[in-house]
Amino acid sequence: MAGPKKEVIIYTDGACRGNPGPGGWAALLIYNAHEKELWGGEKETTNQRMELKAAVEGLKALKEPCRVKLHSDSAYLVNAFEQGWLKRWQRNGWMTRNNTPVENRDLWLELLEQHRHHDVEWVKVKGHSEDRLNERCDRLAKRAIPDT
Repeated sequence: MAGPKKEVIIYTDGACRGNPGPGGWAALLIYNAHEKELWGGEKETTNQRMELKAAVEGLKALKEPCRVKLHSDSAYLVNAFEQGWLKRWQRNGWMTRNNTPVENRDLWLELLEQHRHHDVEWVKVKGHSEDRLNERCDRLAKRAIPDT
């Protein structure tokens, strides 16, 4: 019988220079006294894609099922889970209320795949509000933006 799941805190952020334009993402994983920074970038993307990519990569980095508190300043990301948008999109064949295709479906599908392995609590943080760990992710995401 497996023991209790490890509790991990993840902070994520995305950044874009222009929207669309070059962008970066970052995730900070914290387990007890251990921290791991992840980041990456794309030459042509959007801010929302980078927010989603940060969450995907943060969850992908976990080596076993965990209890996760995932902090993000992206209402788009947090509300999709907390307000049932994802369930509605899936039920409607990946169409929005306005009957238009859901943007970033590829990343939503990847995020759902990662999400199902973990017990995730989504925590909305206010961006640029002196949350030390959110600001750290913001700096990492901005540094990850590729030069064009």
